[in-house]
Amino acid sequence: MRDDTDPDLGPATDLAPAIDDDPWTALAEDWAAAWGGFAGPAREALLDAAAVGPGTRLLDVGCGTGELLADAASRGAAVAGADVAPGMVARARRAAPAADVREADAEDLPWPDAAFDVVTAVNVLHLADDAAAAVAEAARVLAPGGVLAVCGWAERDRCELDAVEAALAADDGEEPGPEGPLRREAPVRALLTGAGLVAEHLALVDVPWSAPDADALVRGLLLGEDAAGLAGRGPVVVAAAAPFRLADGSYRFRNAFRLALARRPR
Repeated sequence: MRDDTDPDLGPATDLAPAIDDDPWTALAEDWAAAWGGFAGPAREALLDAAAVGPGTRLLDVGCGTGELLADAASRGAAVAGADVAPGMVARARRAAPAADVREADAEDLPWPDAAFDVVTAVNVLHLADDAAAAVAEAARVLAPGGVLAVCGWAERDRCELDAVEAALAADDGEEPGPEGPLRREAPVRALLTGAGLVAEHLALVDVPWSAPDADALVRGLLLGEDAAGLAGRGPVVVAAAAPFRLADGSYRFRNAFRLALARRPR
C-alpha cells in the first residue's frame, strides 16, 4: 500500500499498472467486487460520528463506486458525490440512484458555498495534488457548524496488508515506498486545523480485508494486472499472505483506518 495509491482503491492496487491516465473507469466493476465492501466498518463509524441521518446534506468527495453514498442515503440523508473517473461516477450513480454525483476534482468542487452539512473523504486526501487545497475546498462547501469527516490508512504497523507490498517490492529488488504523512495523526490534525476547522474527534477503526481463496487474493491485490502479470506476481502475493491464511483456505488481514472529524465554526 504505497501512499500514492489511487482513490478508494484497495491498498495493494498501487501494485497494478496505470491504464492511461484513468485506471479507474476500466477497473470500476472489478474494484467494486473486490474492494467495495472493505471500508464498510470505517464508513459506518464515520456516519455515526458525524450524526448523519434524515435530512443531512452530505457530499462524499472521491466517492468511488458509491458505497458511502448508498449507506448515507439509507439513513435518510440527501447525498451528493464527486469523483474524477467517469467510470466510478457511473457506478456510483447506480449504487445511489437519488444522489447528485458529478465528475469533479477534490480541489474544484462544483457546488456553492455552504451547501452541505457533512463532507466526507475516505482514502482520498493523500491522493490530492494539494491536500490543503482539497481540505479548504471541502470547508468552503460546508455550512457553518458543518462537519468534515476524513478517513484513511493508519500507520503501516497497524495494517497487515502492507506485508504484501513489502514482499512485492523485495521481489523487484526495491524497498517499500515511504509511509505518507497522512497515515499519522498529527499531520491529519494539522491539515484540518490549517483550513480553519476545529478538530473534534479522532479514532482508529478496524477494517479487515478478506479473500475466500488464493485466486481471489491474487486478483484483488493485483487488481489491474493482465494475465501475465497475475501469473508472474501471483506466487509472490500467495507466499507473502501465507501467515494470514485461515484453516478453510481463506485469507484475512487486519488493518486500521484513522477517522478524523472537524467542524467549521459558526
